[in-house]
Amino acid sequence: MTVTGIAEVSKSRSRIEIDHQFAFVLYKGELRQYHLREGEELQESDYRTIMEEVLPKRAKLRCMNLLKSREYTTEQLKTKLRQGQYPEEIITQAIDYVASFHYIDDLRYATDYITVHESTRSRSRIEQDLYRKGLSQATIAQAFTEWQSQGGIQDEQSMIQALLTKKHYNPDTADYKARQKMYAYLLRKGHTPTQIRQALKNIDFIYDG
Repeated sequence: MTVTGIAEVSKSRSRIEIDHQFAFVLYKGELRQYHLREGEELQESDYRTIMEEVLPKRAKLRCMNLLKSREYTTEQLKTKLRQGQYPEEIITQAIDYVASFHYIDDLRYATDYITVHESTRSRSRIEQDLYRKGLSQATIAQAFTEWQSQGGIQDEQSMIQALLTKKHYNPDTADYKARQKMYAYLLRKGHTPTQIRQALKNIDFIYDG
């Protein structure tokens, strides 16, 4: 295998291409250690050491350091490693490692997220949030089931009423324009047309839903 490209990505790191394909990113001291020079051959033993020892260890430590400050979903952690330009096979190894110790657990993450936001965000809004964080629909549904089994409940009407109070909305004095504006605002908050109609007086003739 031939080193066909070495490009600096920072003062301390370089991006390596082997046989015209991206291979990995190494610190500059490692370029010297493993004798990587553009146009020269990379020894098979050195390649194996980099891919089987150096990069897996570094990626696992990167995951552990990230998880010290907060929880991540699997996809969020993968994104962080991709930003560090780790090869996909190294990313998979690192994710499998932290998952094996339950340092990441998408179901736990989703269930905790639902619990934290159960009184302030609609189910639809929570589902959208979790989907954007890289969780599957199946995991999200399972998390809601788990949350409910733990006694979790939502009162969406109370959430809407809290938003109406915050916006100083009075359904008895609001005109058509004000009702229309409030309806659109509540939709953006993730509430369903049915729930909104229950909360807003005489809303049915504004939208078909």
